[in-house]
Amino acid sequence: MRATPEHRDRPAVEVAVLDALAARAEEGLTVFELRSRVDHPIDDLEDALAALDRDDLITVESEGERTVIRPREHAIGPEEENGDAVDRLREWLFG
Repeated sequence: MRATPEHRDRPAVEVAVLDALAARAEEGLTVFELRSRVDHPIDDLEDALAALDRDDLITVESEGERTVIRPREHAIGPEEENGDAVDRLREWLFG
């Protein structure tokens, strides 16, 4: 799964966070797990998490000693095998 098309025009770090969370939507990710999947500086990651939380696109829950971040259902789309042409072109152009 990936971030829905209406959220793909956000800053690259926010889209990367949503995509990483979408891949593990049910289990969620800790900040450390998210950090290993998103190739952006930690300060940018923190800013992205704050913006996504402010816009109600993620949830942050304490599970015992872990803090788990999950995407809200409306922030991620259905799993697509090949993705659409715009996403493929964007990936090809920008990596």
